[in-house]
Amino acid sequence: MPGSKYVKKLQLILVAVLGASLVGCSADEAPQDETTADATDTAAAMADSAAGGNPTAEEAAKQISGDYMRGIVVEISDDRYEGRGPGSRGDEMARKYLVERMQELGLEPGGEDGSWEQPFDLVGVNAAQPDAWTFDGHGKSMTLKQWDQFIVGSGVQEERSEFSDAEVVFVGYGIQAPEYDWDDYKGADLKGKVLLMMNNDPDWDPELFGGETRLWYGRWDYKYLSAARQGAVGAIIIHTSPSAGYPFQVVQTSWTGVQFELPAGDEPRSQVAAWVTEDSARDLIAMAGLDLDALREAAYNRDFEPVPLGITTSLGMDVEITRVKSANILGVIEGSDPMLKDEVVIYTAHHDHLGIGTPNEDGDAIYNGAMDNATGVAQVMAIAKAIKALPEPPRRSILVNLVGAEEQGLLGSEYYAANPTFAPGRIAANLNYDGGNIWGHTHDVTFVGLGKSTVDEIVTMIAGEQGRVVKPDQFADRGYFYRSDQFSFAKIGVPAMYLDTGTDFVDRPPEWGREQQNHYTEVNYHQPTDEYSPGWTFDGMVDDALLGYWTGLAIANADDKPTWVPGDEFEAARIEALRALED
Repeated sequence: MPGSKYVKKLQLILVAVLGASLVGCSADEAPQDETTADATDTAAAMADSAAGGNPTAEEAAKQISGDYMRGIVVEISDDRYEGRGPGSRGDEMARKYLVERMQELGLEPGGEDGSWEQPFDLVGVNAAQPDAWTFDGHGKSMTLKQWDQFIVGSGVQEERSEFSDAEVVFVGYGIQAPEYDWDDYKGADLKGKVLLMMNNDPDWDPELFGGETRLWYGRWDYKYLSAARQGAVGAIIIHTSPSAGYPFQVVQTSWTGVQFELPAGDEPRSQVAAWVTEDSARDLIAMAGLDLDALREAAYNRDFEPVPLGITTSLGMDVEITRVKSANILGVIEGSDPMLKDEVVIYTAHHDHLGIGTPNEDGDAIYNGAMDNATGVAQVMAIAKAIKALPEPPRRSILVNLVGAEEQGLLGSEYYAANPTFAPGRIAANLNYDGGNIWGHTHDVTFVGLGKSTVDEIVTMIAGEQGRVVKPDQFADRGYFYRSDQFSFAKIGVPAMYLDTGTDFVDRPPEWGREQQNHYTEVNYHQPTDEYSPGWTFDGMVDDALLGYWTGLAIANADDKPTWVPGDEFEAARIEALRALED
């Protein structure tokens, strides 16, 4: 972690930007150590001399209002937008609407040749999933039922996805991680096999794969890529709600219908990528005379080796291939410092959702995405409104980047990261919003990725001024850091913040907040019921947007850019990005 000298310097910067208070909280409401107290003593003098000091910044902060955010949420989550599926009519409508809002705020277009959009191609892959999937072996046969027991998609961007008589091999977690001395494959020849694997990553030791904090190794996209690297023709992930972080109904609705991808390159690919329920996997393994729990126990150890099940299977699917375009929406506020305006703080939120899909029991087929992620878009737009209201812009530039196709695998942010409008080494930080607090004020705020970069100290001190405590990911086993757009920026070395709703709600019982969030995940996440309700309160979203506003100003006005904590998984990428500026 940064030393006390760095923290003292940062506190002085923050005091200059923030002054003695933020949103009506007095300085004595936030806990102070001796260093913080020293910084606070100089607040009045520094606020008088700081460019864009406290009085004007606080006045601009008033632009962040629940009414403004509510208007955006209500609009783009309306049925007229048809769930904002990538490349759809609703997607185009949402992008047009959001560009108009940026123009109203006075942002400048941030795309090439004066454009507001960064377009990118998408390949739609719609596999005609079979009604049944049969497995044979040991003189027995088992047939699984589509939807209830398995979901399968094409792993290739071709009109036919198929394989014949492939053996099923249990490969534990399907992870190769040299830094943890972990290799589930042990050099086994898995070419042409179907790999059956557990979800998540080893979680029983805090020194191994982050303990309960899920890493990318535990995510489905890593596992499918890992299987393809072995030359496997298929990969099947065993679903459990704890290991996935969501119920099987999310798999059913998210992995059926058209699946969008960026155009294929030369990366390895399997023919199919599938999920099966835990009970189905248990029965399949029992057919081989083995026990799922015993195999899991074996896979908990570094010396695990792949287990051929002596079971074969075949699968063939016709695949409809379509090609569409979506776009990231880019709005810029140019910085005021002649030297630093070529650097940038990027705010992101994804504007897409799932579009029109499988109807629920009420016949509703529109996946509106009100929480996910109309609320995130609204918060970022409100922050932009406040920054634009400053009498002078911050020293670094601000880029509002509303990315597309996040629900398909972070595709819009991945495209931007590969084709950035600012060199990665000049991107000071990414501040991402994915979802919002619709339940009210909290005593805490969740910082997904806390402990990874020096952005921690900024967020912690500003939250303290709000009278709130910053907590790490309170659902760490769900791997949220690798499930939203900040991951795309982290991979190119950019320190990132992803704020999420706290769980300690004002004037509520201790477990109330966790219950609300679990209910959303179990009932409304990636379902047609993710709709706006007039009963939503935007007070918590205002608090979180203000936190992002002040954090962005502090980073944009500081002399130095944030850094990753030494040894972090993304530190090497940052070093490379900074080095590239010197070439």
